[in-house]
Amino acid sequence: MAEPTTSQHSQCPYCGVGCGLELLPPGEAGKAVKRDADGTPMWSSRGDRDHPSSHGQVCIKGATVGETLARGRLNQPLYRTSLNQDFQPIDWDQALDLLEGRIRSSLAGKGPQAIAMYGSGQFHTEDYYLAQKLLKGALGTNNFDANSRLCMSSAVAGYTRSLGSDGPPCCYEDLDQCSVAVLIGTNTAECHPVLFQRLLKRKKRDPKSLTIVVVDPRATDTSRIADHHLAIAPGTDLALLHGLARLIVQDNGFDSDFIDEATEGFAAYAKTIRTWTSAKVAALCGISEKELRQVARLWSRSQGVLSLWSMGVNQRREGTAVVSGIINLHLLTGQIGKPGAGPFSLTGQPNAMGGREAGGLAHLLPGYRLVSNPEHRTELERAWGLPEGSIHPTPGLTAWQQVEAMERGELDLWWVAATNPLVSMPNLERVKAAMQRCPLVVVSEAYADTETSHYAHLLLPAAQWSEKAGAMTNSERRVTFCPAFRPRHGASRPDWEVFAELGRRLGFIEQFSYASSAEVYAEFTALTAGRVCDMSGLSHQLLAQHGPQQWPFEAGRLPSKSSRRLYSDHRFPTSSGRARFHAEDPLGLAEPPCEMYPLVLSVGRYLGQWHTMTRTGKVERLRAMHPEPRLEIHPEDAARYRLEADGLAAIRSRRGTLTARVTITERIRRGSVFLPMHWGFSQDHACEANALMHELACPISKQPELKATAVVVAPAVSVVQPIEQNSQRLEPLRRWLRPALR
Repeated sequence: MAEPTTSQHSQCPYCGVGCGLELLPPGEAGKAVKRDADGTPMWSSRGDRDHPSSHGQVCIKGATVGETLARGRLNQPLYRTSLNQDFQPIDWDQALDLLEGRIRSSLAGKGPQAIAMYGSGQFHTEDYYLAQKLLKGALGTNNFDANSRLCMSSAVAGYTRSLGSDGPPCCYEDLDQCSVAVLIGTNTAECHPVLFQRLLKRKKRDPKSLTIVVVDPRATDTSRIADHHLAIAPGTDLALLHGLARLIVQDNGFDSDFIDEATEGFAAYAKTIRTWTSAKVAALCGISEKELRQVARLWSRSQGVLSLWSMGVNQRREGTAVVSGIINLHLLTGQIGKPGAGPFSLTGQPNAMGGREAGGLAHLLPGYRLVSNPEHRTELERAWGLPEGSIHPTPGLTAWQQVEAMERGELDLWWVAATNPLVSMPNLERVKAAMQRCPLVVVSEAYADTETSHYAHLLLPAAQWSEKAGAMTNSERRVTFCPAFRPRHGASRPDWEVFAELGRRLGFIEQFSYASSAEVYAEFTALTAGRVCDMSGLSHQLLAQHGPQQWPFEAGRLPSKSSRRLYSDHRFPTSSGRARFHAEDPLGLAEPPCEMYPLVLSVGRYLGQWHTMTRTGKVERLRAMHPEPRLEIHPEDAARYRLEADGLAAIRSRRGTLTARVTITERIRRGSVFLPMHWGFSQDHACEANALMHELACPISKQPELKATAVVVAPAVSVVQPIEQNSQRLEPLRRWLRPALR
């Protein structure tokens, strides 16, 4: 396709806020053509004023996304039989022959459980959906999981068990209508900046209309605008929530009518919270009883309480319990299903919500269905034209279970698509070792030279956002059509096309014959009819013509920019129609500090970078914002461990050691340190923060506790380079990629 000469409208491909972008072609409106370092004309971007989620606002990442579209791309399929060999270029027929042959061999030998795929919230919904149809339907393995397992699975599990279904019940308008905003486990200013700016502008405009509570061990840009900052000790979130609940009950701030009418399980919950006295909670959390009582009083006496959370809650051993603990407070006070109120999970990636809708986790099927539910399996088998029993009745391997299966030699094929697990997974050296035991590691990726690519046998060039048409859903359940407005790069292909062609090669011709992604989307939305996430009235054509729409959007509904909240009728999709209180005793950190490892390390994001820097690392302006990863440490801890400002520190956990420059700051609690998670072994200033993190996970959501691990620090005399095997692996791929990497 030729590049258009007029502006295009799409959703930003970074975080789950899902801001609307207006993309401007090179030389638009007579302006000088900007070119990237390779001389390629660049698109530019600005906020889309008509997008109902963001109203023209955009952060620096979205504003510079046009600079990332062509540079450093993977141009053609590459293959090697051994990780010690150089890659050789092949064509798509050869690549698909390799995949088809491996799949047929695995099915005949070990069976479908020897095949697994690890996908991403960077997928469009169409990519997600066809991956489910291929693996869970045609191949009979539920071994599809996504990086949402590292990001949102605790929110999924918490919503499902407390309210009966996944799906945030709130909308962004609630930020404008709440009287209290409680931000817990979220550095919104850096991770969801456009939503933060919405709160900040309201606070500046009318300070008395909004009280902001921030719960975070660190003092961040988010906590700077807080009326109450509860700098709790890491791992004490659930105890805090129980303590607040006990005070709310004592203050008669609970809604007895709502509890009687719309909930169940209150008696057991009341018994649990009774033991969590103010003194006990304050001592455990490391805050004052006065602070605790002030926040409890806000919950008791405010008309609209909106809670917002992200990775600081989800990435925990008790992530699901903490999510349910937050929801418990809303059920206790009737703060759900009405303007300015509710439990609002802030999604990490641009289409993680769309992935959940399409069944993109190992226990899910499209339309918020479950693989363990026989009726749900039957519905999908009939819709897909597959024999009864085609879908396996037990959940597949989650992300970390796939790693463990490779360790045991049980996987013949691990297919990684649109994600970079050799930066984002915990315990990275263990992941690398496991990958080396898998006979065929396939990486579908738009960009060259990701860390995971260096441990692959087959690289498939993926068409990315801007080169393929599809839909994405943001945190407030709003669906945006993302058009293909640029030619595909080199020999790249959309993921859904690859999945469809492979399905046809494997004999499922009728099931995978599509003329366009619009046909794929139409098939998917039809399967959501009557479900909580009903999108049966949506289509590419409607979204392109009328703009983003929020679900539920039933067939026959008229397009609208207005928002919809779930559960406004106080009826919930549980067997009883009631929401459920959950009473659980806090467990604390899975790996608490000890004499040998006395500090708690937490990892997180910087404003100017995105996840593993695959895209943002190509923008000089963003690299200049954060030239290197920095270890944040409290002055007293720095003195204790003899660290100097801007000096080098060695950080050691039970899994390894790395180095980083030191920032001494009172923004962080004594006993805690912080590192960004973006820098992998192929980056300048390599700092594999997640190599230090453990893989222990929430038993319900299976989400690893990536927010806390025990470490010790000491002065370092030199930088610890990436381990030798990583350095050796960089050269075979980079020989082929030097033109793209210059």
